[in-house]
This record gives sequence, structure tokens and C-alpha cells, in this order.
Amino acid sequence: MTNYKEIVTKAVLSKGKRLFTTTNSISVENPSTILGCWVINHEFNGVRDKDKIIIDGSYDVNIWYSYDNDTKTNVVKQTDHYHEIIHMREHESDTDEEVIVRSLKQPSCTKTDLSNNVITYTIEKELGIELVGDVKVKVEANMEEDPWDDIVEDKDVEDIKNVNEDFIKDDTVI
Repeated sequence: MTNYKEIVTKAVLSKGKRLFTTTNSISVENPSTILGCWVINHEFNGVRDKDKIIIDGSYDVNIWYSYDNDTKTNVVKQTDHYHEIIHMREHESDTDEEVIVRSLKQPSCTKTDLSNNVITYTIEKELGIELVGDVKVKVEANMEEDPWDDIVEDKDVEDIKNVNEDFIKDDTVI
């Protein structure tokens, strides 16, 4: 006899990823050459607002540069904040859905330019978004009990129990 049962569980209802590119600038005095750019301390949070996901976050940018005709170096630091809005495709709305945002590619500097004491830098990051909510799954339940298997003692097990422990003689020469 078969009947159906309903299971209520949490599941990923929809998910997607997006690559974001941001260009910012910072002013410094008499830079000669850009020596490096690091992005650290990435923090973010996502919330749902009707048919869109809003992600607010920040990261610190450290730019190492030389100045005074490449005789000295310095590091300039800046915290960049971002506000990303992602419009969702058609999706049955449920206000109890949980938004999970993951950084699939940490922010990194892809390009820097130097012009008139201004360093312009481009940051690239990739974020993944999942909507998690309750779903109801209907499964077929077979209420008949499975047959039991017979356990038969193996003959080899009996042979092991009857091993002669004196099979090595004391007067054996090696």
C-alpha cells in the first residue's frame, strides 16, 4: 500500500552570481610610480526588499606608491563603501526567505592609473546570492515493511574456532 507524505524543509529557491567593477580615485602629493595595490577587510551584508536584493559592504584599499623622483615610498589607505542593487527575475515572493550573500571572488585591484597627483584604481569582485526558504516536498511512502534477511553463520568462522594452537613444534630448527 502506498500513500504520500509531505516534508517541509529549507531549500535554495534561487541563486545567482554577478561580477561588479568599481572605479575610485584618491589624491596624493607628488606621486612618481604606483608600486602595488591591495584590497583587505571585505565586509558585506545582503537584505531583500520586495523584488530586489540590496548588498551593502566595504573594503580597505592600500596603494603603495613612490614619490620624490622614485626615492621614497608611502602607502595611502582608503575605505570604500558600496551599495549594490540586484533586481530579481520573476520569483514567487515569500517574505520569510533568507538572503545569503557569499564572496565568490574577493575584491582585487585590476587596474591603476596615475595622472595629476590622482591615483585612479579599478576594483573587481564577484558576489553570489542565494534565497533560502521553506518548501513542501511530497514523497511516496511505502508502508509495507521490507523482508528480513536470514543471517547464516559462515563455515570459515567455525574453522577459525577449531585452529590447533600447537602447530609449531619447539624442536623446529630454523
